[in-house]
Amino acid sequence: MQKKEDALKGVKLFVLDMDGTVYLGDQLIEGALDFIREVDASEDRDFIFFTNNASRVPAVYVEKLHKLGLDVEESKVVTAGDVCAEFLKVNYPGARVYLNGTPVLEENWKEKEINLVEEDPDVAVQSFDTTLTYHKLDRICHYVRNGVPFIATHMDTNCPTEYGFMPDCGAMCSLITDSTGVKPRFLGKPWKETVDMVAEITGYKAEEMAFVGDRLYTDVATGVNNGAKGFLVLTGEADMQTVAESDVEPTCIYDSLNEMRKYL
Repeated sequence: MQKKEDALKGVKLFVLDMDGTVYLGDQLIEGALDFIREVDASEDRDFIFFTNNASRVPAVYVEKLHKLGLDVEESKVVTAGDVCAEFLKVNYPGARVYLNGTPVLEENWKEKEINLVEEDPDVAVQSFDTTLTYHKLDRICHYVRNGVPFIATHMDTNCPTEYGFMPDCGAMCSLITDSTGVKPRFLGKPWKETVDMVAEITGYKAEEMAFVGDRLYTDVATGVNNGAKGFLVLTGEADMQTVAESDVEPTCIYDSLNEMRKYL
């Protein structure tokens, strides 16, 4: 693990998680905006937001960040839902897709010309669906059990909130796997498709990126497993006990974005 004062050397792009890193629920984490503004004001560093939380779309996050005091363009926000939609276009062009997702994600995918259907799909996708019902679970289990390819937007088990945690996409997928015996093809962080999409959007190389977040198995692993750096902040899901029990070793650990700012 690198020293805190050395770890930021060579980083040109900070790929920032949001939930548990910049805010918890509707509560801004102290010092997070100061870090982002300092990076934004620098001449040789940049930032982009990437969240595995596909229950929302970039426009929603832009509005939320505005309410918290930060104005950014929609192009600065990427979600696991965006990666999954692109993956479907490349690997299943024109496919009939059954999606368990929020209404805003459904509408976003329709705008991206993903062919969403309720019956006879070619692919079944589970996302972080805060409108999940037993009927939806029954339908996707039926399709997966009968051989339809099973894809998940991301693997996060829990989503951090200001009051604790709520079940995320990974937990929902565990239920489907328990019922069907089939594991999904996960996308989002920590998979290579995420790094490739960030590189395409920003023009930075993997070795110039640092993925920053509160989860070892997604945020940090994205960086350290794919040629970038992975910085852990202790403001969300992971703590030092989690680090001790994990096979993923962060490039560096900071208490928060606020502490990281001191080493810019």
